[in-house]
Amino acid sequence: MSVHRLFHLSSLLRSAVSLTLRRNIGISAVVFNRAKELDPVQKLFLDKIRDYATKSKAAGGMVDAGPAFQKDMSDEVSKLQRLYGGGDMETFPAIKFTEPKLEEVPK
Repeated sequence: MSVHRLFHLSSLLRSAVSLTLRRNIGISAVVFNRAKELDPVQKLFLDKIRDYATKSKAAGGMVDAGPAFQKDMSDEVSKLQRLYGGGDMETFPAIKFTEPKLEEVPK
């Protein structure tokens, strides 16, 4: 009987220790990843994204968009305006839902 309790207690202790170790290893992995330098590919990718963001803000839109792109864009917008009845294609339409009028049914 006491051997059974000892095995049960040891299995509980093992599961608690393993859970604690897994949590600590998981947390320490995040801390170590932040502490070390990014690998070169990740660093290059982040640098390019940041560079594109600054160029995009300076250009006020698409980066390196030439006159051909602007012409194609205006052609497509005009097609959409003709197809869907005009309006401002840059803003989301305001949708209004009205409550239906319900009639009372005589009893």
